[in-house]
Amino acid sequence: MNRFSASKWVAVPALLAASALAYEVAPVSGGGRIEGKVSFQGPVPVKKIIPTKDKDICGGPRDEPQIRVGADKGVQDAVVYLKAVSKGKAWGVVDKTPVLDQERCIFKPSVQVVRPGKIDIRNSDPILHNTHGFYGQRTAFNLAMPDKGMKITSELPRVGLVRVECDAHGWMLAHIHVADSPYYALTGSDGSFSITDVPPGTYTLVAAQNYTGDNEMQVTVKGGETTKLTIELKKK
Repeated sequence: MNRFSASKWVAVPALLAASALAYEVAPVSGGGRIEGKVSFQGPVPVKKIIPTKDKDICGGPRDEPQIRVGADKGVQDAVVYLKAVSKGKAWGVVDKTPVLDQERCIFKPSVQVVRPGKIDIRNSDPILHNTHGFYGQRTAFNLAMPDKGMKITSELPRVGLVRVECDAHGWMLAHIHVADSPYYALTGSDGSFSITDVPPGTYTLVAAQNYTGDNEMQVTVKGGETTKLTIELKKK
């Protein structure tokens, strides 16, 4: 899968070396489950956003949390995945193409995990957005989108982290994690996650969030059992 950090993600090409073709779908006999919670105990860092143009659409200055933490310290939208899984369960049926929208000069969703393939880029604002995605320093897509309701389908064929910016509105930022296997989860509002049908074995599990960076640990999965984890993210 794929890794991040608003500035750090550029320097952390964790999964870019992996190929989407390297993963082999195979029957999983006696698979196990990994479930747990991701938390952050420190004070929530805040970034001051000051829109400098199109203020009637983009709004005024605001404080934006750099990590979304619930009342119980659970972290929302952290990506949890198993590193370099060579084979296992099927990806599952794709019922719709993933979407990255731009609404009131905010990317929605700000974090998502997708498999290699198509993604729809949309503009819900009546102003120009120049939507620019990067694998590290390399451009993944660069789209001028001047019209409200405009949609462009782009391709993300490589696994890894894609950092998305708007060249017209420099404060806009999103992260798309292009997975190298279906063994991933995006944490819910309470920080919880679950990864199912894992072949028995020992793996490197990564919990990643754009402010804190990656947290790696070794985890052993036994057939028919649930491995429970508590993961605390810390700024490195």
